[in-house]
Amino acid sequence: MSSSTRERVLRHINTVGLLQPALHQATHAPYPDTIDHTLYRAYTRGVHDVGGEPDVPIQWEEKEEEQWELNTFATCECLAWRGVWNAEERRRRQNVDVGQTVYLGLPYYGRWLLTAARILVDKQYVTLTELVNKIEEVKKRHEQNSSR
Repeated sequence: MSSSTRERVLRHINTVGLLQPALHQATHAPYPDTIDHTLYRAYTRGVHDVGGEPDVPIQWEEKEEEQWELNTFATCECLAWRGVWNAEERRRRQNVDVGQTVYLGLPYYGRWLLTAARILVDKQYVTLTELVNKIEEVKKRHEQNSSR
């Protein structure tokens, strides 16, 4: 029985969603003899690895980066220059280790920001409390400036 490309893609996305849910749900690993092709592919394919995947044509548009995107790039480059991370570590943490929900749900530089925050906390450059407090401080400052 042959299925359409759309059905295969939907089945793949749904299967990966079971393996990498947005909210973790405990699951039991299947026995090796019960893993079919769809499940095997979902286990072994990273969400960022889209080479050869069927898709629809998109229109290419030049996009000028917004200020927050330029600031994110500069901040992340400074972190690399200061030895906080290297390019491979950043790439892996923002493309491979985030799961499908985050990878497809955040803009490109949004993943950079999330990765920078995670690495700064993981490597104990800042505590999670310090980071949350700073985010709240910046939000309040932004709200005050926006209301003027």
